[in-house]
This record gives sequence, C-alpha cells and structure tokens, in this order.
Amino acid sequence: MPASIRDVASHAGVSLGTVSNAINRPEVLAPGTLRRVQKSIDELGFIPNASARKLRAGRTRVVGLMVPDISNPFFTDLAKGVSEAALAGGYVVILCNTDESAEKEQQYLDVLTAQNVEGILVTPARDSIRALARVAEKGIRLVLVDRTSQGLAACSVAFNDLYGGALAIDHLYENGHRKVILLTGSENIPQVAERNRGLREAMNKFPTHDQVELSEIRIDSMTTFASYEAVKLRLESSFDFTGIICGNDLIALGAIRALREKNISIPGDVSVVGYDDIDFAKNAWVPLTSISQPAFELGYAAAELIISECESPERHVHQKIEFQPRLIVRESTGPVALKASKLMIS
Repeated sequence: MPASIRDVASHAGVSLGTVSNAINRPEVLAPGTLRRVQKSIDELGFIPNASARKLRAGRTRVVGLMVPDISNPFFTDLAKGVSEAALAGGYVVILCNTDESAEKEQQYLDVLTAQNVEGILVTPARDSIRALARVAEKGIRLVLVDRTSQGLAACSVAFNDLYGGALAIDHLYENGHRKVILLTGSENIPQVAERNRGLREAMNKFPTHDQVELSEIRIDSMTTFASYEAVKLRLESSFDFTGIICGNDLIALGAIRALREKNISIPGDVSVVGYDDIDFAKNAWVPLTSISQPAFELGYAAAELIISECESPERHVHQKIEFQPRLIVRESTGPVALKASKLMIS
C-alpha cells in the first residue's frame, strides 16, 4: 500500500501537524526538522500533496492532460477539445508533452499528483498500466485518451484503429494498386499496431490470385522529416510501388515532398494515403486523402467523462467510448497508372 501521512510522521519521529507544515508551510519549521521530514517522504515514496488534499478536504478543479507529441496537429486539436469541455465545466487543464518517453511520462505523473489535480487524461507513451494504477490508488481519476483501458479500471475514449487500417488498404485496392508501401512508426505504439493489424486482416480477404505486395518502412519518429528521408532513401534504390499508406498526415506530407523531388506524379504515378485528417491535409500541395479522426470531439468527450467522475464519483460508471474513423478522398489518390514504365526511375 502507498505510504500515508501517518507513516511519514512515524518514520520521521514527528507529529502529524509537523508533516502537514512540511507540506504546506515549510517556512515555519526548523531546517533540521524540515530535512528529516523531507527525507522520510523521499524514502517512503510518499506523494505529499495527495495527502495534503485530504487534510484540507478541498478541491482544485484542475485536471492534467498528457499527450505524446503536442507538435502533431492531431494532439493540438485534441487538447482544444479537452480545454473547451473543461472550461464549460469550470475546470483548468495542465498540459504535459511526453515525447513518447516512458521516463517523462512517469515524471509528469509524479508532478501532476503533487500538484493536487483531481484527474488525469493520458495518452500513454507505452504500456503504463502499473504506473497508472498506482496513480488511481491515490484517488486521482483517470481517462485514457486515444487508447483503450485494458486491464485498468478507468474510462477510455479511442478510435477503431482496426477499421481505420482496413479503410486505407481497401481504398488503394479498389483503385487497382497492388504494390504498396506501409510507411509508419514502431508497433510499440498501440495505434500503429492496431492499424497495421486491421490493414493485414483486410488484405486476407482479397482474392488469393490478386493479392497486394506490401512492403514496410519503419521510422523512429512519426514526423515529416523522418518520412521524407525514408522515402528519399527508398527511391535511391528502387521505385517498385504505386501506393503509400502513411501512419499519420505528417508522414504523408514528408513522403509527398520526397516524391516531388523525383518528379513523381501524385496521384498519376503514386497514390498517398494519410491518417488523422489534420487541417493541413486538405490544404497540402496535393490535397491529401486521409483517414479522418475527429480529434477535437475525442478530447471533448474524454474531458466530459473525467469531469463527470470528479463531480459524482459515487454514481460514476466507467465507459469505453469508441469513435469510427472515416475515409476522406482527395486528390492524392487515384487509379493505378497503366504504364508499367511508371514503376522505374532512370
């Protein structure tokens, strides 16, 4: 069990009031006493403000939002949705960017807990169920965003990524593409793994005599620059594909840049499918076909869930909300070119 304020007092050999002063009014304590209490807090792994909240019996009306990459417009839109719902409910949001780092994620969990937040909306960088469960044990409400809450007693709001992956490959298949590149990030990212699984399950339904030749390019970061470099490198060795399915729209924009530099026509020579349908997608040099995910609505729904739990914890029932992605067809995709020579670069 997590250490309590009584455990700290006993460990440090001081009263409960002294521990409370160390937490809330450290300036009134003698330096030696303060150091002793702080040492006990560190050694016991006690989160001071969590117990301070109980002592004060007050509410902060503050929630934390942890996202993996705020530079990605998808998460910017998600944060807007959270902020709008929070404002409507009288809550304030603390935004944290984890950079897909488990270490940063843990640091932010500690900071948000110490900041006395009432709840945390989190898109985990990786499998963080144990760390999140420890936070929930401290009485902090949790909602998983763009993830399902497998193994955790918490609400979740996510997209049907299996369906999204199937939409992408079905669209290219219906347009005659049989040589396709999957350009995406690590399968340690749950959304990536689910989309890829949905794509492959859809391919299994294609006729055995008319299958898609799928090759994969994995990039360390799901960014425009990383995808640009990856596609440029691939084109230096071979041009043996007519379609590219990208892990997000930023990746698609990088791929389009690399193709343009080789004077490869989009969609005349290569069709490109993005994912997320960020605002940039429809305004790109070639308006981008993309799998649409309403990030704002996702964030708004997640915030409503955590506010509901904070306001009425005794009546709250955990929910798993799943949004369905949609295919938005624009000018970056079309029927496969008829000339075989289009598959070769001199």
